[in-house]
Amino acid sequence: MTAAPDFHALSLCVLTVSDTRTPANDTSGDYLCAALADAGHALHERAIVRDDKYAMRALVSRWIADEAVDGILVTGGTGFTGRDSTPEALLPLLDKPMPGFGEMFRVLSYDEIGSSTLQSRAFAGMANATFLFALPGSTSACRTAWERIIRAQLDARTKPCNLANLRPRLKE
Repeated sequence: MTAAPDFHALSLCVLTVSDTRTPANDTSGDYLCAALADAGHALHERAIVRDDKYAMRALVSRWIADEAVDGILVTGGTGFTGRDSTPEALLPLLDKPMPGFGEMFRVLSYDEIGSSTLQSRAFAGMANATFLFALPGSTSACRTAWERIIRAQLDARTKPCNLANLRPRLKE
């Protein structure tokens, strides 16, 4: 697949995983919603779910099953504390993991937070032809992931290739 000459807006969901964030203080979710809109994509749905792997899995499963959803951006729950369970909740849903995303994210994060980046369990993959990106809960980490990796890969014009142009072939 190569780059396309025109931009194609995708329909994306944003999920914040947190026991403490609310619509009034969800800066990471706010950032992701604004960033995807600024890039020309559509927000399909936004939610905040507590750090509960079954609640996360239920919501993300619904989004994955929705043909109108092209991708999901998850922020939070990727650390090592006892309540952090985003990888345990969502990795089993993936049809295909995208190991390069987590690896690249941690390399880029190293410049910002040094060896603390090893505590990030950020990951990405695909489930039912829907892209899923799981990011740390900090707004700074979401900005790094969006600006340095995700935005370009969800833009059909990115050369030499991008995830957006794979959409028609994902269910082959």
